Amino acid sequence: MKELFDLSGKVALVTGATHGLGMAMATALAKSGATLIFNDINQEKIDNATKEYAGNGIEAHGYLFDVTDAKAVDEHVTTIEKKFGPINILVNNAGIIMRVPALEMDPEDFRKVVEVDLISPFIMSQRVGKSMKENGGGKIINICSMMSELGRNSVSAYAAGKGGLKMLTRNLATEWAKYNINVNGIGPGYFATSQTAPIRVDGHPFNDFIINRTPAGRWGNPEDLQGTTVFLASKASDFVNGQIVYVDGGILATIGKPHGEE
Repeated sequence: MKELFDLSGKVALVTGATHGLGMAMATALAKSGATLIFNDINQEKIDNATKEYAGNGIEAHGYLFDVTDAKAVDEHVTTIEKKFGPINILVNNAGIIMRVPALEMDPEDFRKVVEVDLISPFIMSQRVGKSMKENGGGKIINICSMMSELGRNSVSAYAAGKGGLKMLTRNLATEWAKYNINVNGIGPGYFATSQTAPIRVDGHPFNDFIINRTPAGRWGNPEDLQGTTVFLASKASDFVNGQIVYVDGGILATIGKPHGEE
């Protein structure tokens, strides 16, 4: 059974994996045997992440390029393929969010969010997918969101992008299954990261809301994503295609509970 999850000899590219959930998922792939490639648009973040990976016993290879730039993507993926061989696993993790009410949001900011959260996964998937087709298949994992399913105040662009990413996942799976390419998504719930630290303190209204709204009664830990990532990247998921796996502690399974109910 261990062979089903063994990624030895595979090359994995995880976009934006310099911290947080992306780094946790990338670490899982590397610990399962894959050669780890990652990127960012900030060299300092790449350097710091490379050191952090090394401290965890992982030789990670960072590249500086913008996932929204199709030409840059093509050039760097070509470089990666020449050095490491075909990319077998692509995780489209890079993303941004702007919390602005829809009536106040600049259309250019809306466009920027959608460009990073939706168009860049298409650019990356198209380029890597061409190589996967030529080399007999591969695994693509799109990092979706709770906002792929639910609305929330002030994140219209992010929700539009992530909702679109859910449908892109299903459409690419439909088109590329015949090439032995699996395209699936992971939808993280609410996770304990450096970005959420300010609102995870006891007594903060949003902290209380998430704990009460989540059947598991807690925020997710980055490590909670690792098993799902390895599963979708491995032979174990060969007949799983076009699915979004929500790692959310049960939020989407429930309507919630009335205030004050245990």
